Amino acid sequence: MQASQIEIVPFGPDHLEAAVALSQQAGWPHRTEDWQLALALSEGMVAIEDGKVVGTVLVTPYKGDCATINMVIVDETMRGRGLGRRLMDAALLTAGGRPLRLVATTAGLPLYQKLGFRETGTVLQHQGLAGEIAAPAETQAATAADLPAIATLDRLAFGADREGLLSYLAGIGEFAVIRSGGRISGFACLRPFGRGEVIGPVVAADLSKAKTLIEHFIARRPGRFLRVDTTDETGLSPWLAEQGLVHVGGGITMRQPLAKDAADPTATTFALASQALG
Repeated sequence: MQASQIEIVPFGPDHLEAAVALSQQAGWPHRTEDWQLALALSEGMVAIEDGKVVGTVLVTPYKGDCATINMVIVDETMRGRGLGRRLMDAALLTAGGRPLRLVATTAGLPLYQKLGFRETGTVLQHQGLAGEIAAPAETQAATAADLPAIATLDRLAFGADREGLLSYLAGIGEFAVIRSGGRISGFACLRPFGRGEVIGPVVAADLSKAKTLIEHFIARRPGRFLRVDTTDETGLSPWLAEQGLVHVGGGITMRQPLAKDAADPTATTFALASQALG
């Protein structure tokens, strides 16, 4: 049966169980709760063949600034039939002309290049069991009153307004901050994900402060499974490996159109919220 006979329909809550199964087939660690997070922030489509979900894609908009395309999965029995292209065409239409970002696998790279995406860097996925370290003195737990300042700092680093994402993360996880001169100059988030917990996003003015924010959560999770997704350009990867969070893979960051955000010396993203969400 050809992909042209497959129906592309909106992703609804009743498709979650099948989506989890597809991500497990792909070797991804996403739980139902992780899919629920992504879907709550996104518009999605699924491919249906004879009542069965055989493909997924999500588009996560950050207001009018940009959107990420993520959770692009095609059932292994359906690959090579053009279904990935159909899902991406639907995602591009849903994105409504926003600048786009995604993290590609090596297998998906040729398709994204054909669609006008260009490489911008590499994501490095680190994970492992947290060691026992001393808690840094410079950090403190964030409060609900800190969320607007956290969102402002994230906007400087990410180049888009992600207030909705940060509010959602605050509801399921926790934030730590560094204050300088009475103002928040860096933050990190910890939340449940996959096999354990993920630290990210992490935004700081420099590498030293980023390490301190990550130490805040490592110190509170000795022996727990932690994950951090960073990028090659941050220089954080060797230090994460020293903490027992080994490099296990990653992906290729891409944009359409190819455009770099204006650098802001006060805020750099050192760890992603996730490869899906940026």
